[in-house]
Amino acid sequence: MLLDTASLYYRAYFGVPDSVRAPDGTPVNAVRGLLDFIGRLVQDHRPDDLVACMDADWRPHWRVELIPSYKAHRVAVETAGGLPDEEETPDTLAPQVPIIEDVLDALGIARVGVAEYEADDVIGTLAGLVTGPVDIVTGDRDLYQLVDDARGVRVLYPLKGVGSLQVTDEAWLREKYGVDGSGYVDLALLRGDPSDGLPGVPGIGEKTAAKLLDAFGDLAGIMAAVDDPASKLTPSQRKRLDEARAYVAVAPKVVRVAGDVPLPAFDPALPAEPRDPAALEALADQWGLGGALQRLLSTLRN
Repeated sequence: MLLDTASLYYRAYFGVPDSVRAPDGTPVNAVRGLLDFIGRLVQDHRPDDLVACMDADWRPHWRVELIPSYKAHRVAVETAGGLPDEEETPDTLAPQVPIIEDVLDALGIARVGVAEYEADDVIGTLAGLVTGPVDIVTGDRDLYQLVDDARGVRVLYPLKGVGSLQVTDEAWLREKYGVDGSGYVDLALLRGDPSDGLPGVPGIGEKTAAKLLDAFGDLAGIMAAVDDPASKLTPSQRKRLDEARAYVAVAPKVVRVAGDVPLPAFDPALPAEPRDPAALEALADQWGLGGALQRLLSTLRN
């Protein structure tokens, strides 16, 4: 099981009341919500291995060089020296992220982030390396591109908390979007995604993109049709795609998750007991994590 950790702690932050606080008054709603999420996921799905994948760089420079608008609207502070820009994050969430990291480390739950890569890239690399079935838990549709029935890779998309999950396999993708996992990249880049600052091809929405992919097979087939006067593109489609050539040339590398991230050594096995009980007890006391932490520990032991 691969967790898109930021996606889940954002959902916890907005789903658990801000009144959930530590003894010193610090909000810990995202921390406690994430612990409950992990406990429920382990209880319901019983994975052998679980990895909390992290955004070491939420807006990698190599993606921004290709498409400067990539996540630009979410930049709070531009950072010099090649360091990641600061992301616009709710004031009461940002201080909870280091607590989440400390708690996961004390528990012994693998936490993996790699410089210059997003969590999506870590997930894509891990999903490509393992031989058994993989469940990816995320609220980000971008990861639909990794769905692969033949390899047992599916996406569990939270609908309400993590107790109600949309199981995304190839049949679901074909019914919803008319593409399989590998075709989702082409659909996404043609359609665009305002939440990620991806412009898409003007005038080509999701339904049109799906129809074009159905007619011409893939992005390369669509662009070949632009150059073929006999193809059945409408004049407006041909014009818009032709004008978008520069974007179409670079967008696949931006939209496609990396599959070659240089991963550090780590143990993905789900722990039955905390790696550092003393540190975990201190964190539980400092941040008032009692109930949520005990529920998770009980689930891990069973």
